[in-house]
Amino acid sequence: MKSYGQPATPKVVAYVQMALQQGDLQSAAAIVAQYRKLFGDTPEALEAFSWLARGELAARHTGQALKDAEEIERISSASLATRKMDAEPHLPLALGAAYEVQAEALYETGRRAEALQLLQSAMKTWRGTSLVDRLQKNINLMTLQGKPMPALRETEWIGKKPQPASARRGKVLLLFFWAHWCADCKAEVPIISKLAAEFEPKGLVVIAPTRLYGYTAQEEHAQPSVELPFIEKVYQKYYSTIPNARVPVDSGNFQRFGASTTPTIVLVDRQGIVRLYNPGAMEEAALRSAIEPLVAKQPPERAAR
Repeated sequence: MKSYGQPATPKVVAYVQMALQQGDLQSAAAIVAQYRKLFGDTPEALEAFSWLARGELAARHTGQALKDAEEIERISSASLATRKMDAEPHLPLALGAAYEVQAEALYETGRRAEALQLLQSAMKTWRGTSLVDRLQKNINLMTLQGKPMPALRETEWIGKKPQPASARRGKVLLLFFWAHWCADCKAEVPIISKLAAEFEPKGLVVIAPTRLYGYTAQEEHAQPSVELPFIEKVYQKYYSTIPNARVPVDSGNFQRFGASTTPTIVLVDRQGIVRLYNPGAMEEAALRSAIEPLVAKQPPERAAR
């Protein structure tokens, strides 16, 4: 069976990741330098280089991370003058990481406006490519909490028809963005199911947006008429334990919420304000502690009496 959802990891990337997992930045840097010397700045080399920059940022070597990310952006942008962004998978990953590392480095050093300007400019440059969701994710990480929830489109769905937005007014929303190929999403389901069953009587509503990816486990290039039934089968097998979840299918939802990472978990309070934006899985205790204060607050109409 095809391994799907992520491109195959080049060996040089795997070696760099292994060195970083061991906390060995020096070896990771040596691997990248040697590979670039032997093979040049190939997409695989740039992806490996981007992992090094991420490792440097995680180790608080902010200046070096920023310098390397800027170099990756420059080289990648030059390469994209003669090829399309999504012609292969590794260059978009490298460039996306370069923007991400630069933005995080700027943000951490108190240059929030500069970080946002970088990401917003990149959004305009790469509109219509796979980079958009990732860039929006990083913008949302800096800006979305405390702001009204982005629009949620629900014109296509699997399972039960979504409730109209008016029926969810005054409810606490848990948005759980997932993908049919995502192992981490499946692993998160028992946590979501447990908390949904516990807090639904107190006003929690789960919405589980997903999207088409253009392939299935059996077909590398699948039409929507094939992929949608496949997604429904995956949902029924792995996700149907989530009580009363509504499952809209729309790529625009992923773009607006910047859900380039799956799962992405978003919590919205009874007034429609985002209170949690979390790209990635969450442990039960952390998610519970985020939900409890939101459901404890009375709905606006009840509080007004």
